[in-house]
Amino acid sequence: MPHRPLARALAALVAVLTATLGAVLVPGTAQAATINYVALGDSYSSGVGAGPYDLSGCLRSQKSYAPIWASANAVTSFKFPACGGAVTADVINNQVSALSTSTTLVTVTIGGNDAGFADVITSCRFGSTSSCTSAVNEAKAFATGTLPGRLDATYAAIRNRAPNARLIVLGYPRLFETTYCGLFAMSTYKRTILNEAADVLATVISGRAAAAGATFADTRPYFAGHGVCASDPWIRDVTGVIEAYHPDSDGYRYGYLPALNAVTG
Repeated sequence: MPHRPLARALAALVAVLTATLGAVLVPGTAQAATINYVALGDSYSSGVGAGPYDLSGCLRSQKSYAPIWASANAVTSFKFPACGGAVTADVINNQVSALSTSTTLVTVTIGGNDAGFADVITSCRFGSTSSCTSAVNEAKAFATGTLPGRLDATYAAIRNRAPNARLIVLGYPRLFETTYCGLFAMSTYKRTILNEAADVLATVISGRAAAAGATFADTRPYFAGHGVCASDPWIRDVTGVIEAYHPDSDGYRYGYLPALNAVTG
């Protein structure tokens, strides 16, 4: 007489082993992660400096780090509302609408324009040493005094619209090398204090990102040795006009993209 309970147990064990083996042999068939990615932010996210640009008026480039990452990781969906010139209020009012409860990944660079990035650079490039110093000091005071609240509000708005997403906040690079750079370059002193301002901004942004439970991706180490005045710069100089002091395509691919990859795995 056959041992029916034993036979049924063996049959069940075979079924479990078969299902497990099938999952191992066909990885990702039913377990592939869904990545719904939205890239928010300012010109350092939209890709200013990399070109060519779309017709949106936001200077979005497919050579920015976000579309490159999206392409390399076969995302389920990718939205790219980042816009050149954006401040924190623009992200809140015009960009977070691209988010939803199905969003799984958000990246953002923001805060530089709030702190007067363009005015500070202009003052230092074309003004006196004293006017540059004053502009830098004002920007640093804003970054430590006013900007934290604006960043908190921005990250909260992102969390509210995309509660299930991982938020990655990318920082800004130091823009300059401080070696000799020719007679018509900014002085070493000006370049040094601008880099120090970038460090203050990085400290503030990373601190507020941490407070919001976000991941901070520091781009400064990746751009080291490739700022303005380097032999192989990844940052455009003033000759780029609207693109001045933004990464070029190499800066986005070899600076920003590795910084993002380092935290996404």
